[in-house]
Amino acid sequence: MSFDAKFHDRDFKSVGTRPLRPDGVDKVTGRARYGADYNLPGQLVGCILRSPHAHARIVRIDASRALALKGVKAVVTAEDLPDLTDGDASLYAVLDNCMAREKAFYDGHAVAAVAAIDARVARAALKLIDVEYEVLPHVVDVDAAAAPDAPLLHDDVFTGGIDPAPETPSNVANRSEFGHGDVEAGFAQADVIVERSYKTEQTHQGYIEPHACVASVNPDGTAEMWVCTQGHFVFRQTCADLLGMDVSKLRVTSSEIGGGFGGKTHVWAEPVALALSRKAGRPVKLVMSRDEVFRASGPTSATSIDVRIGARKDGTITAAEATLRYSCGPYPDMWAELGAMTSFACYGLENVKTVGFEVLVNRPKTAAYRAPSAPMAAFAVESAVDELAHKIGMDPVEFRIKNAAQEGSRSSYGPVYGPIGIGPTLEASRTHPHMSAPLGPNQGRGMACGFWFNFGGQTCCDLNVAADGTVALAVGTVDVGGARASLSLVAAEELGIPYEDVKAAVADTASLGYNDMTDGSRGTFSSSMAAISAARNAIAVMRERAAIMWDIPVEDVGWEDGQAIALGDKHGNRPPLTIKEIAAEAGKTGGPIAGHSELVADGAGVSFATHICDVEVDPETGATRVLRYTVIQDAGKAVHPAYVEGQFQGGAAQGIGWALNEEYVYGDDGRLQNPGFLDYRIPVCSDLPMIDTQILEIPNPNHPYGIRGVGETSIVPPLAAIANAVSNAVGVRMTHIPMSPPRILAALEGQG
Repeated sequence: MSFDAKFHDRDFKSVGTRPLRPDGVDKVTGRARYGADYNLPGQLVGCILRSPHAHARIVRIDASRALALKGVKAVVTAEDLPDLTDGDASLYAVLDNCMAREKAFYDGHAVAAVAAIDARVARAALKLIDVEYEVLPHVVDVDAAAAPDAPLLHDDVFTGGIDPAPETPSNVANRSEFGHGDVEAGFAQADVIVERSYKTEQTHQGYIEPHACVASVNPDGTAEMWVCTQGHFVFRQTCADLLGMDVSKLRVTSSEIGGGFGGKTHVWAEPVALALSRKAGRPVKLVMSRDEVFRASGPTSATSIDVRIGARKDGTITAAEATLRYSCGPYPDMWAELGAMTSFACYGLENVKTVGFEVLVNRPKTAAYRAPSAPMAAFAVESAVDELAHKIGMDPVEFRIKNAAQEGSRSSYGPVYGPIGIGPTLEASRTHPHMSAPLGPNQGRGMACGFWFNFGGQTCCDLNVAADGTVALAVGTVDVGGARASLSLVAAEELGIPYEDVKAAVADTASLGYNDMTDGSRGTFSSSMAAISAARNAIAVMRERAAIMWDIPVEDVGWEDGQAIALGDKHGNRPPLTIKEIAAEAGKTGGPIAGHSELVADGAGVSFATHICDVEVDPETGATRVLRYTVIQDAGKAVHPAYVEGQFQGGAAQGIGWALNEEYVYGDDGRLQNPGFLDYRIPVCSDLPMIDTQILEIPNPNHPYGIRGVGETSIVPPLAAIANAVSNAVGVRMTHIPMSPPRILAALEGQG
């Protein structure tokens, strides 16, 4: 059935309300089952042996002593995961990262794994595996790795995106460029130019639940896996490809997820668990320790960014340019490309150029973290924008409003914008009470803008009407931020029934068609579109059933407020048939009633936010305290406003930790020094103020309800907003994230 995805203005009854979350009771009482809560009869415990070196050639692995240990049932190395990737570089990177082959590329890289009867035996077996390494020179800093004389991670990586192609291998894997106009001509027109370099350190997503899975491979070649993931269909495809299985023979069930934020969109150890199970002939449970999560699962990129922006005295930006170097870990990726695309996306510029360089380093494989790459780029650009506004004597908010992108503006990365929210968020910030609140000694206020693309993708759902008229909604997008409640609201809205009559559940990969990963802020956007489509298909079926019950043409049956109505004067004496009445007669009118939807959700619509932050900095210790924080963001349409506010607040809280405390610290030996929450400090409640939110609703024209994704944009402005606040408080421009007390004191001492 054709589906009209265009926005149509309407009054909502369910959408926009704030019902209790359906998973709340199970989670607070401990009944919810996370990845580590799944168990199977006869399961073994899996443990992974990891490299203690930042860069080393694997000369020999001897597992004979481990295999001889009583209770050990299997040992796997790279030999048990042969290369079946057929030249797919991205898939090979996953394979090599799961189990090192010729070289270990970072401290924590997996080199072997065991399955044993319990954790004690498994850990003992790891100590009995003899690995001979040839230690190689390493490099962990992004600028040092980009230098011509840096130790090479790969002899066969040549910088892409350069013409002519280089003949010398390099740690710089790729160059990407975006922009339009003539930046040099634009700078020639500028009265004032700001040019600075910025650095951000590597951070982890900080999810509380570690990676965990239970894998069971059967003698007939079929397999099942229970896993904490943001995309069980993608995990199924990737694991099947790596193990040479038919995709349909691997059934994957997603658990509840204890935080992901992009870090659980990537496959880390699941193929190892499957390989162990296949070799041992028994189920294998594998749970990462916190140390392993930090050392071996993906953090963000560390970055080094150069920004140059010029403007006339009237505040018009004439040119903007950025060069961005992003670390990727040991495998080429596209993190700098994303940074280059997002850098100046908030502004309508005539002359703009961004160049991104993907840099290989001896650190873990980089992973997504909520609007990946955008926060670092925004930190550099928004810091320079703020400094430029001060230099020309213009209010930072007015300066941004004057240069903000609008509908019809050509974005810095190519496309022309439709209706967008950057202007309204800036206007709202200008009039927000926070902006005019008084400040005290050693206090500063900062603000910044942020942008993210959003994504739709392949989506499938089933809507089944039970005999009592209640509705079961099966979706394939993992619920990472309240999607089950939101999708239940959407289905209730479309069907015209109470929210309480809809129960949404995440189906396994054998029960539903393919769904893309829950990333790119696509969960509610794409699945709500599929839910609307499925509900409309179910309504069409129920109109047919009502027509049979009334013995009238289906064209004479309408649908309003959860019931079929007979249209026209000739049927005016018929009372409506409720969904419960139609469902009760389903067995007599054609059988079960359901609606299905399989679609590609296009037109996700870009997202913008503006943040305001007040801080107080102790000039003697360099300690920073966030006093007040406000998030203003366009949600398109807030399906469940409480969840939307939670997304805004969560992104801001993570950004505060990133801006002030969080970073990977490596020693001279290339080993991670702080792989745990004691030394890697994420914010706790006492570190944060109440984060205020303001939801703007500029409808997305490509969604029936106007919905936009909201989950990622809120982490983009905080680094810059806090940096601008701290810089204003101390009178020194801060250019290195995180702004820890030692860095602030060093900046103050440098200022004299």
